[in-house]
Amino acid sequence: MKSLCFSPRTASLSISRQSNSPSLSSTARRRFSQSEIEHAIDAAAAIIMKWDAETSAYAGVTSLFHESKREAMQFTKSVNELQDIMHLLVSDQDSGSEKFSQAQRLMQIAMKRLQKEFYQILSTNRADLDPESVSTRSSRTSTSMSDYDDDGLPDDEIRPAGDSITELEDVSSTAMSDLKLIADCMIASGYAKECIRVYKIIRKSIIDEGIYKLGIEKLSSSQVNKMDWDVLDWKIKNWLDAEKISLRTLFKGERILCDHVFSSSDSIKESCFAEISKEGATLLFGFAELVAKAKKSPLEKMFRVLDMYTAISEDWQEIETIFAFESVSAVRLQAINSLVRLSESVLSLLTDFESTIHKDSSKAMTPGSGLHRLTMYSMDYLTLLADYGNILTDIISDWPPPAKSSLPESFFDSPVSDDSPRPAISVRIAWLILVLLCKLDCKSKHYKDVSLSYLFLANNLQHVISRVRASNLMYLLGEEWITKHEAKVRQFAANYERLAWGQVFASLPENPMASMTGGKAKECFMKFTSSFEDAYSKQCSCVVPDLKLRDEIKASIGTKVVAVYREFYDMHKSTVGEESSEKLFVRFSPEDVGNYLSELFFATVSSGSSSTSSSTSSHHHRYMRSLLRA
Repeated sequence: MKSLCFSPRTASLSISRQSNSPSLSSTARRRFSQSEIEHAIDAAAAIIMKWDAETSAYAGVTSLFHESKREAMQFTKSVNELQDIMHLLVSDQDSGSEKFSQAQRLMQIAMKRLQKEFYQILSTNRADLDPESVSTRSSRTSTSMSDYDDDGLPDDEIRPAGDSITELEDVSSTAMSDLKLIADCMIASGYAKECIRVYKIIRKSIIDEGIYKLGIEKLSSSQVNKMDWDVLDWKIKNWLDAEKISLRTLFKGERILCDHVFSSSDSIKESCFAEISKEGATLLFGFAELVAKAKKSPLEKMFRVLDMYTAISEDWQEIETIFAFESVSAVRLQAINSLVRLSESVLSLLTDFESTIHKDSSKAMTPGSGLHRLTMYSMDYLTLLADYGNILTDIISDWPPPAKSSLPESFFDSPVSDDSPRPAISVRIAWLILVLLCKLDCKSKHYKDVSLSYLFLANNLQHVISRVRASNLMYLLGEEWITKHEAKVRQFAANYERLAWGQVFASLPENPMASMTGGKAKECFMKFTSSFEDAYSKQCSCVVPDLKLRDEIKASIGTKVVAVYREFYDMHKSTVGEESSEKLFVRFSPEDVGNYLSELFFATVSSGSSSTSSSTSSHHHRYMRSLLRA
């Protein structure tokens, strides 16, 4: 088919041929006689000149498409017929005739009018054609390629997918249909360049304005590195919202509009969308790469990096769909580069986190053998990391496993066994906890009282297990891991009990019901009193934050002390002599012992000091101190 391109400035004519199309001249000749040609030119002149802004004041202030949709259809129909006539005249080698010159002048006037209408529709409907409205409308309505019937009459209703559409969607649909009608007419008439220029100018300004309103700005690496974390953190959170909005509304809506308006030409809709969206989209995804390269601490940066990686990876299919054109491949490439940089940043930050644990050199003992700040910080960090399990699995799937040589061999009895293959993320998390436990083992040696070091280990390992159970870490590490480490907690607790309360256990006879002399009974009571006071004075400031572990330790001590002491007390209290002698040698009743033990391990650590949890506990401690001074 021959396609004609007429320039309004030079009134020149160029012809390009496609060998697989039929000759337009024979088609046109069958349709038009000489008189019909003259009549068609006159008919076209009547409506075209009516809307010539240079000769009609009315046309200068009125919109054709807004004033009369029926007349707008007649206008474009006349232009299309005029185009057929010009093809016919060219094929008959009559392009120098007066009729051809008249048709060409009319075509230039018509194209100028349509270009103005195109601009007016785009300008006056900015709000109705904003990308959000277009994308929303697209998801709720189904519109034919043209909202006009075969007779050239406008349909009264847009075809909705649901029962009804809003007035805003109706306006948007009408504007889109008008724009497509004009674009089709101008492209077919060889005036695509003028149509495209108007479209690009207006629509790019809308995209650029949208990007600006979403808070996306052009930044350099040095600017990002110099930002205070609070500022950068705010920008990242803003970017996370902007990324979703821009893909689901801004770029998606523009792609829908561009595809609809220029549906008659794949090359035109591609070039238009590329020029309109490429700069803004590249700027959007480029920010993620800048953040990935920024030098910030692991605690501050890791989870924002993971959030950004998650956002891009979850939206990747939409990115590929919206920016499928080869002309916007730079956008896809930027998104991919950002994912690569973000993943590299995550690996680097995980390495930094492990190094932070290794390098913790504080020797200060935790008051009450309670939770070390490193334990709480590390588990907070790992618990949050576990929430990104799927993303981390993607990132570290090909990361080499950790080198075991950096830790003592004794620590490899369970967490990262090679017996069965495990997911890379599970191995890495287990390894980081192993590094933490090894560091805690080193710190426990700073306690001069070995019993306190075991209580410290029991408390901190129990905290690790509790955080694992209450988070997604449980799914990464598994029940077997938890069971093995719970056994270690019981072992630590038993060692603490043996070393801290062993003298108290030993002060009581193996057979408390066996008969003995009054002197022997007095000796036993004095030995028990002394050992119990000594043990209690050392342990009364200890803390066991975990309720279950606290109850288990107290129950175990109570069974071995209170129950045995009660039998001995009931059997031998009367043998120590008269009341004054009894008060001297029997300082505690079984109830007293039980009460003191029940108040153990409630001390709470705050700002490096310990404080009791209740006034009752304070009373018992004061009473014990008075006994010790007696």
